[in-house]
Amino acid sequence: MSSAEWKEEFISIYRTHIQREGADKLLEYLLSKHSDFFTAPASTRFHGSYEGGLVEHSLNVYYCLKDYLSRERVQSLYGLSYSEETIAIAALLHDLCKINCYKPGFRNVKGEDGVWTRVPTYEFEDQMPYGHGEKSVYIITGFMKLTREESFAIRYHMGFSGNEDVRNVGASFEMFPLSFALCTADMEATYFLEGKAREQK
Repeated sequence: MSSAEWKEEFISIYRTHIQREGADKLLEYLLSKHSDFFTAPASTRFHGSYEGGLVEHSLNVYYCLKDYLSRERVQSLYGLSYSEETIAIAALLHDLCKINCYKPGFRNVKGEDGVWTRVPTYEFEDQMPYGHGEKSVYIITGFMKLTREESFAIRYHMGFSGNEDVRNVGASFEMFPLSFALCTADMEATYFLEGKAREQK
């Protein structure tokens, strides 16, 4: 799919499932000149490190989360059940913290022939260094309210791979299982659908 198709799909899912007061204003911001959400990469050199990578990653996480929550074991044994709105909010908006943070640049790469080549890349430059998950929560709540579980899920979606107090991560997973589900979906999208896995297809 192209970045234009990812954008169209994101907007369709968003408008279909997220009806909360203020949701329209948040989408308006994402579509405005003040946000590069639909053109930004998801990282500098790793997963989704290309134009539109961020919106593609957000969609991948959405579908991975939907799949995880649809499993019989997750529903019957773990008792996890969330509204379509909560699933869409957690997955589609978990990485809003990356908006306006990646600037185009160049780096030198040595090829197999030993010759250095200048290649395009992205540089990370955060003008609002408020953390990762907590920054996404901060941006979202400037437009609409989140439930406590949605807030914790987005805040701790990096799980134990982030720069978090491991006790808080574990407590979030235990108290708010959506945190674990979103973290699982994020890792699945990152390591199996994007990055090196995507390049090998």
